[in-house]
Amino acid sequence: MKQFLKMFFASFFAMIVAGVVVTGLIIAMIVGSISKATSSKKELTNVKNNSVLVIDMSDKYHEQREESSFSFLGSESSSVGLYEMTRCLSAAANDSKISGVLLKLAPSPNSWATLQQLRLALTQFKQSGKFIYAYGESITQGAFYIASVADSIFLNPAGDIELKGLSSQVYFYKNALAKLEVEPEIFYAGKFKSATEPFRADKISEPNRVQIAALQSGIWSEFLTAIAQHSHSDTSTINALARAGSIQFPIDALNNKLIDGVRYWDEVESIIQHKLGVSNAKDISYTSMDDYSNSNAITNKTKDQRIAVLFAEGDIADGTQSKDYEIASEDMAKTIVKLRENDKIKAVVLRINSPGGSARASEIILRELQLLRKKKPLIVSMGDVAASGGYYIACQADSIFAMPNTITGSIGVFSMMFSTEKLMSNKLGITSDQVKNAPFADFPNGSRIMNADEAKMMQRGVDTIYSVFKRRVAVGRRISETDVDSIAQGRVWTGRDAMRIGLVDGMGNLDRAIHSAATLAKLSDYQVTTYPEPVDKMKTIMKMIKSNSSASVAVSKAIQEEIGMGYDEIIRLQNLKKMNGRALMLLPFNVSTK
Repeated sequence: MKQFLKMFFASFFAMIVAGVVVTGLIIAMIVGSISKATSSKKELTNVKNNSVLVIDMSDKYHEQREESSFSFLGSESSSVGLYEMTRCLSAAANDSKISGVLLKLAPSPNSWATLQQLRLALTQFKQSGKFIYAYGESITQGAFYIASVADSIFLNPAGDIELKGLSSQVYFYKNALAKLEVEPEIFYAGKFKSATEPFRADKISEPNRVQIAALQSGIWSEFLTAIAQHSHSDTSTINALARAGSIQFPIDALNNKLIDGVRYWDEVESIIQHKLGVSNAKDISYTSMDDYSNSNAITNKTKDQRIAVLFAEGDIADGTQSKDYEIASEDMAKTIVKLRENDKIKAVVLRINSPGGSARASEIILRELQLLRKKKPLIVSMGDVAASGGYYIACQADSIFAMPNTITGSIGVFSMMFSTEKLMSNKLGITSDQVKNAPFADFPNGSRIMNADEAKMMQRGVDTIYSVFKRRVAVGRRISETDVDSIAQGRVWTGRDAMRIGLVDGMGNLDRAIHSAATLAKLSDYQVTTYPEPVDKMKTIMKMIKSNSSASVAVSKAIQEEIGMGYDEIIRLQNLKKMNGRALMLLPFNVSTK
């Protein structure tokens, strides 16, 4: 009885605590919303004279900013996104309070096209005559690429810098599945459609090796050009240094003019102090990009001439959104309808950063975009990746713009199922049986291996959707299906190569797409509005609490922090499990180039 009472009161106390926490979260959301509504009417940050704008390369920059209803508790009110960063740098170039930019170099989680867009914005900022200094203790190749735009690059004497070439690693699960006696049943269209390779092979196929090498070549060429410009050298010399492994220590980088100084932070700060003409390092006002963004918050205008920027970031999924950075067909379709019916919106720019996903969801989204385009111009701007389903929803726009390092194309389809029949029977001693009144009544069924007729049905479905994909591209790009097939086959391309073969119309960032939309809509004075609403971190937490126990949320977070990049592999496997048996337009399996 004593033990029972102890457990009862412990549980009762836990319920009270949980109630208080949830109530507090709800109150925080309400207060945060009120705070957000009122904060747009005033400056949130006071930028001082002689300020230095700080960009931290260790931060992850999504397409849009992230908000937080926790801001009234003292947490960050927002986290700036790539779109806002480029706008802030443009504003800072003409802001008398901003004297220059400091790049804090560190291993960057951002992909190459994002880095390319940020570097372009910094290049344009530099034309103002204001300084850009870069300092790091560990300068990876991605950070080095960004740093190359700086007036001076400084490396800590005990630091390290990378110049070694690019590598792309793919994990294969075929042998692991064989040990578990799980049998993958794979169907695909397109010899380059390598998303299924990790489950049907134990090494990279030759077609996949060709396309990965081509991606590396495009990215490496852009990298070499940037480094050669900073070091006043040539790309052959920089490439030779990388191939020879010549850059191992800070002094190697200095002697080869890759950096401008080996300095401790206090010494770099003295240089900044001298540049600003202040007497003490404490007089330097460092302003984060988040704070500067808040100080330059633009209140909503009421212009009747508007261009809408619709952000589409993440995997393409059926139904409603279940997580942040997901393109859910139902939600996206509703937003597109709203943009189509809003007479004040004269043109739409669809900003895509997606590896694709569900074929059905992609078709639903494309249909709404087709209807929108009948009423107003539709321009596509591509970010890090707009491939497979991401390219599918882009292909019928009036114009498509990409960055040279954008990964695009991957016009192909695949579907997979995993049979656990042998695993259940041989490992666990579990068998199954069924009664059915039609041959395909229990199909698809992961508890048994599919028969020949079922396999033909799966392949026919994949081939049919692949034909539809090619037809959609042929119509949108105004080329024959035969020509589409020659550049399709699931192959991925860099943005520059995609322009050469006609999959995109030109090189350019989001600003170029907006200007193109304005030209097509014949607008000279217009307001840019963005959709959907930025991600709210508090709503994310509430969503996680709603769909998971607090313990599972904590465990997931701990696993992610512990295994780092490997966590992405786990998430991709989970997503494929959810889509078991469905036709997918998805990028080749998580190829990371670094």
